[in-house]
Amino acid sequence: MNFLRPTLLTLACLLATPGIASDLPSLGDSSSSVVSPQQEHLLGRAWLSLLRGQVPQLNDPQLKSFVENSVYRLVETSQVQDRRLEFVLIKSSQLNAFAAPGGIIGVNGGLFLYAQTEAEYASVMAHELAHLSQRHFARGQEAQQRMQLPMMAALLGGIIAAAAGAGDAGMAAIIGTQAAAMQERQRFSRQNEQEADRIGILNLEKAGYDPRAMPSMFERLMRQYRYDRKPPEFLLSHPVSESRIADTRNRAEQYPATGIEDSLRYQMMRVRVQIAFEETPGLAAKRYRSILDESPKQDIARYGLTLAQLKGGLLDEARESLKPLLDKAPNELIYNLVLIELDTTANRLKEAQERVQRLLKLYPKDYPLNQSQVDLLLKQNRSAEAEKILDMLVKERPYDPDIWYQVAETRGLSGNIIGLHQARGEYFALVGDFDQAIQQLELAKRRASNNFQLASRIDARQQIFIEEQKMVKQMLR
Repeated sequence: MNFLRPTLLTLACLLATPGIASDLPSLGDSSSSVVSPQQEHLLGRAWLSLLRGQVPQLNDPQLKSFVENSVYRLVETSQVQDRRLEFVLIKSSQLNAFAAPGGIIGVNGGLFLYAQTEAEYASVMAHELAHLSQRHFARGQEAQQRMQLPMMAALLGGIIAAAAGAGDAGMAAIIGTQAAAMQERQRFSRQNEQEADRIGILNLEKAGYDPRAMPSMFERLMRQYRYDRKPPEFLLSHPVSESRIADTRNRAEQYPATGIEDSLRYQMMRVRVQIAFEETPGLAAKRYRSILDESPKQDIARYGLTLAQLKGGLLDEARESLKPLLDKAPNELIYNLVLIELDTTANRLKEAQERVQRLLKLYPKDYPLNQSQVDLLLKQNRSAEAEKILDMLVKERPYDPDIWYQVAETRGLSGNIIGLHQARGEYFALVGDFDQAIQQLELAKRRASNNFQLASRIDARQQIFIEEQKMVKQMLR
C-alpha cells in the first residue's frame, strides 16, 4: 500500500486549506444538498481504509476501549445525529486528534501525553465532535461554490495526511498551498473554531466534565509552543490565540466548577501510552521507581513500574510491583489484565485461565478481557475455542482490522481455510488493499465451489469490494 502515500500527499497539496481539521463536519441545512450525510459516511469509510494502510496504529485493546467509551459518552450529550462512528488510534507521539467527515474519529497517542487530565482530553474530543455535529466540512464546500464530490475527497485526503503526520516535506507542501486560499477561507475557519469551542464547552459540561479544562489546555499549549518554529499538528490546524483562550475561559466560567477533572483510569491510559512509546523500558522503570521512593502510595507510578518491568521481561519484579495494587483493589479489571498477561507470558496458564473465568462472570462483554482470553487460548493451542470467541468479537466490532487479522490467523490454525481467506479479505479491505481483498475472496470462492450458497455469499461480498475499489480509484484520479 506504499504506492498510495504520494497520492495522498498530492491530494493534500491540491486542496488543503487553513483549517485542515477545522473543515470537518449534523445539521439539516442547505449543505446537505452539496454533500449528503450518506456521501460523507461512504467517503469517510473509504478514506479510513486508506489511512489505516498508511500509518502505524496503537492496537492496545484497553486504549481502544477507553477512547471509544469516552467519545460515546460525549456523543450522548452532543448534537451528533449520525452516530455510526469509527475510530483509529495513530501510533504517533505528536499531539493531534481529528474528526473527519462520515464519523471518523482519529486520536494520536500523543494526545494522552499532552492532555494531563481526563477533562483536558475530553475537551479536545468534544471540540472535534462539534465539528462533526455542525457539518463544518460540508458547509465549507457550500461556501466554495458547491464543490464537486471529488473535491470533497481531495480535501479529506489533506485532512487525513495532516492528521497522520505526513512528515516535514508533506507538511511543508500542505502549509504552502494553504497560503493561496487563506484570505478566502480565514474568516470561515475562525467561525468554525469559535463555534466548535462554544458547542464543545456546552457538551463538555453536559457530559459531566469541568469545562474549564478547555481554556486551561489551550493556555498551557500556547505557553509551551509560543516560539516553536514547528508546533504540534493540532496547533497547526487549531491555532490558539490570546483572544481564543479568553473567549473559551469566559464561556467556561459561566458554569459551576463541579464537573469531573480527572480519573485514575485516564491516568492509567496515559501510562500505557507512555510505555508504548518507551524504547528503553529500563529507563521508564527507573523513573517510576524514583516517583515511588518519594510517594510510596502513588498507584499510577506503581502501575507504570509494573508495565515497564513487564515490557522489559522482568516478570517476577513486575508481579511484586503489581501485588499492592491488587491487594487494594482485587476486582479492578485493569490490574487483573496485567496479571493475566504476566501469567500467560510466564506459562502459568492454569492460574491465568482461572482468573479469566472469574472475571468473565463480572465483565462478560468486556473487549480487552475477551481479547486476553483469546491470547491465552492460543497459547494453550486451543485454536477452535479461540475462534469461537473471535467470531463473537468480530460481530461486535466488524470494522476492527486487528480482530479480523487474528480471526484469519486462528482460522488457519484450526484448518478453516475458506474462513481464513474470507477473514483475510475483510482485513485487507479495512486497510485499503482492495487487490488483496478481492484475491482472497476469489481463493475462498474456488474452495467453496461445491457449496452454492456459501460461494454466492462470498461472490456478493467480493462484488462489494470491487465497487468500493472503484470508488477509491475515482477519488484518486
